[in-house]
Amino acid sequence: MSLVLVDTSIWIDYFRGKTVAEPLNKLIESNQIATNDLILAELLPSIRFRKEEKLHRLLLAIRKFDLEIDWEEIIRMQVRNFEAGNNHVGIPDLLIAQSAMKNDLILFENDKHFQAMKNIFGLELLRKEDQESNI
Repeated sequence: MSLVLVDTSIWIDYFRGKTVAEPLNKLIESNQIATNDLILAELLPSIRFRKEEKLHRLLLAIRKFDLEIDWEEIIRMQVRNFEAGNNHVGIPDLLIAQSAMKNDLILFENDKHFQAMKNIFGLELLRKEDQESNI
């Protein structure tokens, strides 16, 4: 399997013990996870505030892909979202989708915006149901 970009939504569900994030255990064990600075910027402030040093170090050790933002492409993506009636996608979600597509990463997420973008852009997603069928 390809590397998997783990969205903030999955990390939060994982930390809360939600079943939707259970496949993350297998991905961590097989060293298939990836991150980027945007995802880390969403996660690390709370972790630092709670002084969870070990978790902080572990997250920083994950293979990180640089964000190579193509703003014109972000604008085109948002226009296509509007045309498809997907009107509430934030720029951070667009940047994460763009990063996954540019780096040929599968995106593991739990966010309805990404599901809609899958149909519009061919974004490759990993869902809990997909992972269970591969176990």
